[in-house]
Amino acid sequence: MGAGATSGLLGDQKAVEAGEGKERFQKQRQVLLFFVLLGIAQAGSEPRHYSVAEEMESGSFVANLLKDLGLEVDVLAPRGPRVVSKGKKVLLHFDRQTGDLLLNEKLDREELCGPTEPCVLPFQVLLENPLEFFQAELWIKDINDHSPVFLDKEIILKISEKSTPPGTIIPLGNAEDLDVERNSLQNYTITPNSYFHVLTRSRRDGKKYPELVLDKTLDREEQPELSLTVTALDGGSPPRSGTVQIHILVLDINDNAPEFTQSLYEVQVLENSPVNSVIVTVSASDLDTGNFGTISYAFFHVSEEIRKTFQLNPITGDIQLVKYLNFEAINTYEVDVEAKDGGGLSGKSTVIIQVVDVNDNPPELTLSSITSPIPENSPDTVAAVFSISDLDSGDNGRMICSIENDLPFVLKSSVENFYTLLSQGALDRESRAQYNITITVSDLGTPRLKTQHNITVMVSDVNDNAPAFTQTSYTLFVRENNSPALHIGSVSATDTDAGANAQVTYSLLPPHDPHLPLASLVSINADNGQLFALRTLDYEALQALEFRVGATDRGSPALSSQALVRVLVLDANDNAPFVLYPLQNGSAPCTELVPRAAEPGYLVSKVVAVDGDSGQNAWLSYQLLRATEPGLFGVWAHNGEVRTARLLSERDAAKHRLVVLVKDNGEPPLSASVTLHVLLVDGFSQPYLPLPEAAADPAQADPLTVYLVIALASVSSLFLFSVLAFIAVRLCRRGRATSLSGCSVPEGHVPGHLVDVRGTGTLSHSYQYEVCLTGGSGTSEFKFLKPILPNGLVQDTEQN
Repeated sequence: MGAGATSGLLGDQKAVEAGEGKERFQKQRQVLLFFVLLGIAQAGSEPRHYSVAEEMESGSFVANLLKDLGLEVDVLAPRGPRVVSKGKKVLLHFDRQTGDLLLNEKLDREELCGPTEPCVLPFQVLLENPLEFFQAELWIKDINDHSPVFLDKEIILKISEKSTPPGTIIPLGNAEDLDVERNSLQNYTITPNSYFHVLTRSRRDGKKYPELVLDKTLDREEQPELSLTVTALDGGSPPRSGTVQIHILVLDINDNAPEFTQSLYEVQVLENSPVNSVIVTVSASDLDTGNFGTISYAFFHVSEEIRKTFQLNPITGDIQLVKYLNFEAINTYEVDVEAKDGGGLSGKSTVIIQVVDVNDNPPELTLSSITSPIPENSPDTVAAVFSISDLDSGDNGRMICSIENDLPFVLKSSVENFYTLLSQGALDRESRAQYNITITVSDLGTPRLKTQHNITVMVSDVNDNAPAFTQTSYTLFVRENNSPALHIGSVSATDTDAGANAQVTYSLLPPHDPHLPLASLVSINADNGQLFALRTLDYEALQALEFRVGATDRGSPALSSQALVRVLVLDANDNAPFVLYPLQNGSAPCTELVPRAAEPGYLVSKVVAVDGDSGQNAWLSYQLLRATEPGLFGVWAHNGEVRTARLLSERDAAKHRLVVLVKDNGEPPLSASVTLHVLLVDGFSQPYLPLPEAAADPAQADPLTVYLVIALASVSSLFLFSVLAFIAVRLCRRGRATSLSGCSVPEGHVPGHLVDVRGTGTLSHSYQYEVCLTGGSGTSEFKFLKPILPNGLVQDTEQN
């Protein structure tokens, strides 16, 4: 095929492709145009109407929106539907599972709409995936839940006699009924009487007021006063009513009531009009003269809001502005003015005040919800949800919203000027516990108006820190014999958390030993950790006490820690030494036998003593306090051993009484004494001779002991007699006397403790010896004293 044919084919192919591309472009334009027209049709469609009666309970069913939304139940939840409405309160709730529209709270039609009828609340259903709006309106139907109420409980009317002809109309204050349409006030009635009947009149705004009509001329002399009851009835089922007492005083002739120059005044006032400016002046005239022709002006049964906004001069009739007007809040005021003369007659006029709007509204920020405090350690937490609005229009009503850049928060925009304030990341209360966030909303008008709203977001504490003791263990010292309730020390714990999470309570933990009466020994102040000894401690009974204390915060859940407390009881020198041996119990004493042949240092006995105290208070020392013969015995100071200090001799007494003092090393020192009885014997075969101080009762002596004493006394007597006889013979031989008739002995009574020994056989009677037998001893121990000789014999003996 040639080159010309090839180029022709290529040209045809390009022409075909160009035609196909144009056709695809036209189809795309048609599809796009279809969707645009569909969106415009939906945007321009009328909102759906739903109705509900007021005062229905929260959660009451309003309507099912599945059909109106054109959705099935299984695709409803993924679309993320929600109800969006203006205002701070969320009145409706959309159930994503069933598509039911429910009430979020009770609706009060009078609170939401006031006298406006119908009461319509617009709202939108927002579908997020994909984004789609569904416009709707909720019509709130009125129920008869309010009774007509008169502002005054009693009305006093003064009516002149005779000059007031039958048919005279006396306006009365109307009753207020917050309900609307049929449930609102419908008519007035009066108690049956022969003088008056009541008419029901309607104002331009539809409110009904009563007029009292005189049926026949009054006669003060016949009846000076009348008391009537006017009843206001609404049209509900069952109807509600309210009453007012009319007290009529019949006056003397005042036959002309004041009349206004206009029955209706209409005036327009700019909302930025200055305070105290005169809005309108009303005027009335009275044909009477004197007091009956003097007119005073007053508001006639107006609301509290009107009294706060306007002021009426009672003399001139000037109505002044006493506070700034706000078109966005109230744009029309209807004020009833009464002109009353001195006779009590009055006329009424109505003043309609129209408020004219000006461009004076900065943007408004409405907080829907605020979360403060925010728990720490919780990332991406919603701190606040708010909406912004501007009552102006055009650029003056377009707004932008911002916060500071150095805060860990971010603003996220949602639909219809709703914003969400979110935290960025987890917050740490210990680093920063409070954030002051300024939200700035400005419009695009000239000059720009802006509004700033400050939000304080507190970071709440999470109980993530347990109390920590300043020490893991505490050692406390207390001296024994302390006074009860003595403060012995303190423990301390701190918690870095805040609030209740940082409030530490101290307590004693159960001891490991269940028999330890810890609660009766120690107590702790739950608030400050001070420890007290509840009773007097005795070192000898309890030297140390070990227990654990707990510190618990008041978080939820509560965290706690423990610390070990050791209480050491310090000893006081309150126990004197106690002698264990020899026993000092009042029974027969224990006598220590010591042979006379004992060497120096011979161990006689050992005093054994103990002291209930400890340390230096229990260091005992021994010393010999008293002895029958000092220097014969000694006591070792440290071990209480009683030893002989020297060799014993025949001249040493056989009986010894030693008093040993045992003393501790306390301050002041305490001591005890013990008595030792020591008997020196020639050998351990000698009978045991008890000391005279502790001799047993003779009537209770052992018979064997008595026999041994008698035998010993007999042997000793024979020995003594032999010695005395020998001495007497020797002396007699040396005498110069020739006669050996005998030795003269002094006559007289011999003392009871002396024994008269008279010689027999060859022994002379020239000597008398004093032999002392220890009285009452019951022993055969003798003591040689001295011979008793005549004077001459003594001299002769000295010469020889």
